[in-house]
Amino acid sequence: MTDIEFISTCKKQVVEYFNGERDSTDKNGSITEENVFIVWVCKALQNWKALASTTVADGMYYELTYNGDKKQLYLDAYKKWKNKCIEVAE
Repeated sequence: MTDIEFISTCKKQVVEYFNGERDSTDKNGSITEENVFIVWVCKALQNWKALASTTVADGMYYELTYNGDKKQLYLDAYKKWKNKCIEVAE
């Protein structure tokens, strides 16, 4: 799988997940691949990993992992609950 194929597959899967799981009363309508952006992507050996989010302000982000040996893609969906700044003394 090339990087372009992987990113395209990730975006399609995030769209499918979001549109399938969103609440019907949610004011955020369906999304398309144009609403999905890749934050980070990496390849190690035959495996890929990406972090993705959408333009919807719902605090969700998605981790997608492709196992090249098994030809399987795993999607984890996370909700950001808090962003807290912690000062660290050197």
